Order: sequence, then structure tokens, then C-alpha cells
Amino acid sequence: MESKTVYKDLIRPNIADMAPYTTIVPFDILSQRLNKSPEDIIKLDANENPYGPSPRVYQALANETYYHIYPDPASTSLRHALSQYTGIDATHIVAGHGADELIDLIIRLFIAPGDAVINCPPAFGMYRFDTELNGGRLIDIARKEDFSLDLESVIEFTNSDKNVKTIFITSPNNPDGSILDDACLRELLQLPLIVVLDEAYIEFAGGSRVDWVLEHENLIVLRTFSKWAGLAGLRVGYGVFPHWMLSHLLKIKQPYNVNVAGAAAALASLSDVRQLQENVQKIVEERERLYQALREFDFLEPYPSQANFILARVIGKDAAELKATLAAQGILIRYFNTPDLSNHVRISVGTPLQTSVLLKVLSTL
Repeated sequence: MESKTVYKDLIRPNIADMAPYTTIVPFDILSQRLNKSPEDIIKLDANENPYGPSPRVYQALANETYYHIYPDPASTSLRHALSQYTGIDATHIVAGHGADELIDLIIRLFIAPGDAVINCPPAFGMYRFDTELNGGRLIDIARKEDFSLDLESVIEFTNSDKNVKTIFITSPNNPDGSILDDACLRELLQLPLIVVLDEAYIEFAGGSRVDWVLEHENLIVLRTFSKWAGLAGLRVGYGVFPHWMLSHLLKIKQPYNVNVAGAAAALASLSDVRQLQENVQKIVEERERLYQALREFDFLEPYPSQANFILARVIGKDAAELKATLAAQGILIRYFNTPDLSNHVRISVGTPLQTSVLLKVLSTL
């Protein structure tokens, strides 16, 4: 008698062995778990914009009449609006279902099974996730104590392994908020690999390098509407790419990747940049207030940040317990306990009122 097929063995081995991506618990479920109404929860765990979208977004979504029609595969109107916003010709821009989709597309474009991606932890978890998903090898080159890149090791690994194809760098970096300096980026661009610069938080820092793409054929810059424009729930991002790459990238992009609602919201946001920039400035000012206030607690060591969050080392307490204690009060923060980031918390910058509530609770601990 023939043996019965074990269907689970048909799963790709790299998928069967990989760990799932750690996501934030949905807001409505959190509300039920904490037995608190959403209005009473201070959500500072996912780097979201506490001021939300431009009022024009709500109006644009209400006025949209073509939800029953497939969206423009090329996101033409959005790309032209992004050209005005960035100063980069629309022919260099690709819109995505969040920058996360573009990270996956880039890895699929360059990484065959066994090829390597350089990651510089602590870093955004999607670089690891998408590399493993696509059968690539992840080379972790840990950052230095001040969170700067270990450039010497990056150069050494790149020159010693011909299968190293890409490196992903976030600036400001998530989770610490540090900036990649120009000199370091120039050295990376001299290497024989694709440099992906993720600028998800650049509006809070200034100094975008999108125009560098025009001068460097191995540079990609990714941006998003999730943070500065408050559109995290609608998933709209974009990338600036060298021309030579685009025909190949567009072969593998899902045809209707940016949905009608997301495109309408992004266009409305780009029509109200001044208002959104005022919100960004509020967050920047509150970031500095929060940083100075956190320094006053002897159990926290916050790091300077150029993003919309602050990372802090927890001293003499357990970071997981601190997170749980705050959650019981309806205040949600992110907790880290990994080999490269032990006993740390990350706190997103909220409104002045949210900061005051957080600081009051911290003062009782």
C-alpha cells in the first residue's frame, strides 16, 4: 500500500522554517483586552501620527465615485503629484501599497535563493521578513553603540561575498531615530550592490536624499504617507528608482497595487502639505519635550531622535513589566528584548496631552 502524502511537506522549506512577522495588536482588540474605550487609550506603540490625516482626506474619500472601478495601474495622477512634492521627475517614481510592498518587490527583483541582503540591526523588521520570504540570506551587521553603521564590516562582507546584492538602511533609523550621514552613504554607493535608503521618517528630520538617485544608478529611496501624512491605515508609499531598473520592477508589480481610496487620500494629502507640515512641526517640538522629560527618570536612558519616536534603555527595571504596567493604564508603548537591543522601550511621540498623561504615570513608578 502506498504511503499517504504528507501535504505539509509540500510547503517551501524556507517558509516552513521562518518565524512570523511580529505585528501590533489591532486597536479594537486592544480596547476589548484592556476594557477601555478607544478614546481612553493612548497609543504610542507604532509610530503613528496622533493628528491623523488632513481634513481634505475625509472629504476626498466621501466624494470619490469610482470605488467600483479598478484603479490606474500606473498611479499616474499620484506620481505626478509626488513629482511636484519631491522635485523628482515622475518617470523615476513608483507608487506602492505602502513602502512595505516596495521592499518586497526590490528583494524579489534582485535576490535569488542563496543571494544575500545586508541588514544593520537594530532595524525595521520587514527587511528580514522579506529576505527570508524570498529565500535570500540575511547578513546581520550590528550597528555600533551609538547606532552608527559599522561601515568597515559592511565593506568587508560586500567585497568577500559575490552573492551580496543589496543593503537596506533606514534614515532616520527605526527604532533609534539616528541619521545616516552623507559621507557614509557616499561610501556605501561605491560598493557593487544596490543601496536601499528607507526615508519613512524623513519629514521629521529634513535632508532627504531623493535627488541622489539621479546621480547614482545603485540607489533607491523609499518614502511613505503613513507617518507625516497620517495615512498608516490606507497603506500608500512610493519609491524613487533609477530609470534602468524600472522596466524590470514594473514586470513584477501587482497591476492594481494602490487602491482607489489610498490614491485619493494621498492626492488630498499632497494638496494640503502646509497643514500637514504644521502637524509635523508639532510632533518635532513634542519630541524634544518628551526626550528632555524622559531624561529626568533614573530608570530610563532615552536616545536623541530625529524621527517621531524615542528609544530608551530601561535601567533597574524590566522593560516588559514597564510596558505591561503602562498598558494597564491604557498607555501603549513598544518593548524590545533582542540580542541587539536588550531591555529597551520605544515611545511614539503623541500630542502634548498624551505626553503629559504618560509622564504623570511614569512619575508614580
